[in-house]
Amino acid sequence: MGGIVTLTGRIFCADETEAAVLRTHLPAHVDLTRAEAGCLRFEVVPAGPPAWRVDEVFASAEAFRAHQARVAGSDWGRATAGFRRDYRIEGMDE
Repeated sequence: MGGIVTLTGRIFCADETEAAVLRTHLPAHVDLTRAEAGCLRFEVVPAGPPAWRVDEVFASAEAFRAHQARVAGSDWGRATAGFRRDYRIEGMDE
């Protein structure tokens, strides 16, 4: 039920230590996310210091919620919990 959900925006690294944490955990995070049911696109690419551009597309609100739940308990989620994010989410059920 529901349509496509997109998340676009940026994640910011406060310093080189945070950037190193992001680079360390990002490959596994990308692989795990792309393997999730309902993930149509997932990209996190450098956007010039200190930001990384995030572009996610999921087939449904349910798939997006499942992704968010998985991430919350993941190594990525724990390692980057304090990083500043500026995201826009479209297509979620109200």
